[in-house]
Amino acid sequence: QVQLVESGGGLVQAGGSLRLSCAASGRTFSRYAMGWFRQAPGQERRFVAAIAWSTGTTNIVESVKGRFTISRDNDKNTMYLQMNSLKPEDTAVYYCAARSRSLYSIRDYFTVKDYDYWGQGTQVTVSS
Repeated sequence: QVQLVESGGGLVQAGGSLRLSCAASGRTFSRYAMGWFRQAPGQERRFVAAIAWSTGTTNIVESVKGRFTISRDNDKNTMYLQMNSLKPEDTAVYYCAARSRSLYSIRDYFTVKDYDYWGQGTQVTVSS
C-alpha cells in the first residue's frame, strides 16, 4: 500500500509563507511524477504544481508562479511546496498526489485523473 502524508499546513496572515511537505511510504512503486492540488470549499480540486521525479522538471499553474516553488528530495522520498506571499484566495485544502504511470512532458499532467495516489490533505488558511 502506498501512503502519501502531507504536513505543514496552518493559519497564516496574508503575505506570509508556509512550506508543505509530502512524504511517500509503503510499498515500492514507480514514481514518475508528483504534484500538488488544492480544493477550496464548494470548488473542484485544482492543479497547483507538479514535478517529474527523475529530472526535477516542474510545471506550476500561472496563478501561483513567482510565489510557489515545488521541489523534491529523492533520498527522503519527500516533495515540498514552498508558498510565499500568500493571499486569502490561496486558502484551501492542499493535496499531494503521485503518478505511477509513465509520462512524457510534465506539462501534460495537470488533472486529477493523471495521478494514481493521493494524500489526505492539509488545510491552508490565509487571513486578510
